[in-house]
Amino acid sequence: MVFTSHIFVFYFLPMVLGAYYLLPRGRNALLLAASYVFYAWWDPAFVLLMFAATVINYLGAKVMAAPEASSARRRAAVTVSVAASLGLLGFFKYFVFVQENLNGMLAALGAPTFGVWRIVLPVGISFYTFQSLSYTVDVYRRVCPPVRSFVDFACFVSLFPQLIAGPILRYNAIAPQLHERTHTLEKFAAGTGLFILGFARKILLANPMGQIADAAFAADHLLPLDAWFGVIAYAFQIYFDFAAYSDMAVGLGRMLGFEFDKNFDAPYRAESITDFWRRWHISLSSFLRDYLYIPLGGNRRGRRRTYVNLAVVMLLGGLWHGANWTFVLWGAWHGGLLIIERAGNKQSLYRRLPHAVRVGVTFVLVLFGWVLFRSETVGEAAHYLTTMFGRAETGPGTMLVSARLYTPANVSMMMLCAILAFGPLQAFEYVRRVTWPRIALLIVLFAVSLMVMSAQAFNPFLYFQF
Repeated sequence: MVFTSHIFVFYFLPMVLGAYYLLPRGRNALLLAASYVFYAWWDPAFVLLMFAATVINYLGAKVMAAPEASSARRRAAVTVSVAASLGLLGFFKYFVFVQENLNGMLAALGAPTFGVWRIVLPVGISFYTFQSLSYTVDVYRRVCPPVRSFVDFACFVSLFPQLIAGPILRYNAIAPQLHERTHTLEKFAAGTGLFILGFARKILLANPMGQIADAAFAADHLLPLDAWFGVIAYAFQIYFDFAAYSDMAVGLGRMLGFEFDKNFDAPYRAESITDFWRRWHISLSSFLRDYLYIPLGGNRRGRRRTYVNLAVVMLLGGLWHGANWTFVLWGAWHGGLLIIERAGNKQSLYRRLPHAVRVGVTFVLVLFGWVLFRSETVGEAAHYLTTMFGRAETGPGTMLVSARLYTPANVSMMMLCAILAFGPLQAFEYVRRVTWPRIALLIVLFAVSLMVMSAQAFNPFLYFQF
């Protein structure tokens, strides 16, 4: 089930909210049941996988928190929990990738290859695995006490607003809200407004940008300007798509009394790559910092070790996004840029340029990474990059692609996306104060988005695949 569907908007959400506010107690149990229905809508079988990850980490934390647990027993419990969780993630996400690369090596050596087993990737497995793992590790570190109720923990892992594509929650941050949370009209109104703004950005901005990007990346031949136009469209698509989902998740959380942290902070206004990663997918960046970068030694073991740690974290961060060498190279690209900036005390090489130029240069560097991120293969990425710099040959259909890209509607929508992406106004700040004029605007925006949604083909959120 997706947020931008009539089933969710007209049936699931009203029923859940109605039952939630009518119940005097047992609301976490209701949310748990609703979340499992939400997830099972896609494939009921994979509910068992999420349940298994929940049980593994719940029991691991119970063992670690037992009064008689020795240091060795605690280490064994956290090792088993982490290994089992990452084992599930690794099998479903990377098993096919490993098989295909082994086949490639065997073929290169002239050895016989084998048939590849195709594994279906469960939606959201990367998010709920990291989320449940953070709890186990935090209990081991004694950052937070173990949860008393299995229902509360299962609710935390499966909470439907952020189940499929984040933001990644930390148990120690959300635990007090599982026990007690406030419900006010102002909070509900702000959550509704944030949900509508996310809904509109997905339907009215991300999806049209996706059509432009798909046309550009699917073309065999492009003019350089067309290639730049296509990757900029993809940059806007992935931003408005993912930021929209995060805003909708935060908005739904507020409607249910929860308060989740902001996951995006105007990332395309960043002045450096270091600044970009402070603003983009903040919950993942902080997770990798706290559970990978710092345990590896962070910046406490000298410059060379710091650079190695940054490279490892970004490579694994790229691989987390998908089992493809393009994602590994995307992580390597950002890791290399971060290392260069770290060598300059976290400042970019172009820090002396005017602010607008710094933002523009950073955006261009991010665009090169998005080419890797969007391409199916390394060869396709290389071809697209060479096209951007006028090094690729044009073909007979080149002008047809240009005509398809530069329609008045596409150009107008691109300009609107640029204004919103680089402008100071953000959805989080806009709904801090809900006035009647803003309510009227949100109602109109929601009505238009619903009408457009009914005419669009099915287009799930991009991060569902990760």
